Amino acid sequence: MPTPFLEYQFPAYVSEGSRGGPGFSTTVFTSQTGFEQRNSNWSLSRAQYDVSYGIRSKEDLDDVLDFFYVMRGRATGFRFKDWGDYQIAEGNIGTGDGSEDTFQIVKKYTVSSTTYTRTITKIVANSLVVKVNGMTKTVITDYTVDMNTGVIVFESGDIPAMGEEVTVTCEYDVPVRFDVDQLPISWEAFQIESADGIALVEIRTS
Repeated sequence: MPTPFLEYQFPAYVSEGSRGGPGFSTTVFTSQTGFEQRNSNWSLSRAQYDVSYGIRSKEDLDDVLDFFYVMRGRATGFRFKDWGDYQIAEGNIGTGDGSEDTFQIVKKYTVSSTTYTRTITKIVANSLVVKVNGMTKTVITDYTVDMNTGVIVFESGDIPAMGEEVTVTCEYDVPVRFDVDQLPISWEAFQIESADGIALVEIRTS
């Protein structure tokens, strides 16, 4: 049986040229008089990408082909760098109460007084900085972190006190899978190949 998820990052030099981003599902009912009623089917976003736009050479295509075989098409998930949205800078992930030791890394998107909170799970190695009340904490000494779930656990002597703000700076990937089971490659001439419509879809983790 294929592994459900492998912590491998899709080639970043291919994803840099890809197209896509977050999406929602909304049903819109329009009356005969033109008034609308909108029903939001998803409370959480789900990104989709087309990585064929990022393939610029035969070497790029060969690397995507390797990835496709290892992931067995849609069977196995992996990490993807969304170049349009891959960083958190001093983002608030919670406020201490003196007893809570576990915090999930999140990213908040705000317009005026309305905020959308997104759970971040796939943290990039060596990119994480954790602060409590503006003071940088040390991994292992002050806290531990699961880079594959985005969960931070503070050690017993370093639990954030009442009212202390917990912030993080980091880079992160999106958990995705191929949304095709057959790679659409065309052979245009000797050693000249191209691919069209190689879709990826985000895997929801929460």
